[in-house]
Amino acid sequence: MESAQLIEDWFILYEKDVTNYLVYYTGMKDVEDLVQDTFLRAFHSIGRYRQEANPKTWLISIARNTAIDFYRRKSVWEKIKNLLDRESPNRHQFPTEEILLKKIEFANLYAAINKLKPNYRDVVLLRGIAELSSHEVSQVLGWSENKVNVTYFRAVKKLNEGLKEDERFEQYV
Repeated sequence: MESAQLIEDWFILYEKDVTNYLVYYTGMKDVEDLVQDTFLRAFHSIGRYRQEANPKTWLISIARNTAIDFYRRKSVWEKIKNLLDRESPNRHQFPTEEILLKKIEFANLYAAINKLKPNYRDVVLLRGIAELSSHEVSQVLGWSENKVNVTYFRAVKKLNEGLKEDERFEQYV
């Protein structure tokens, strides 16, 4: 059977299963783009499909990887921006000293996170900012949960050291 026809048949048979999985996995109701990406990826990698595997299982594993890639691409920095926006009660008000101090504090945090090495930055953003569980972070990064927890502990320690160092530097400026 031609690969395009095979994928089309699988789409008819398994699209609801893939959609339900992605809705559950992502927690979003609007997963049409992820479903489309899943079947597109399946089409491009049909040559690697092993006949002994159930097509539904194979498609769901592709859907999982598609969702993981989506989370990787999704800008966690947007979460930081939203956090900063949430902290300012009204953009049209004149900034008070308290609001300015909060913005400076968040800017310092943002800068300190940016200074971390990539592994530390990833785990801090996923665990601390995106508030994913260790299990979810392990899926996104392809690590064991233990590695996520250890790396997160070390990253937070390094982040705190960086923030304290910046604080000491600011005292002399």
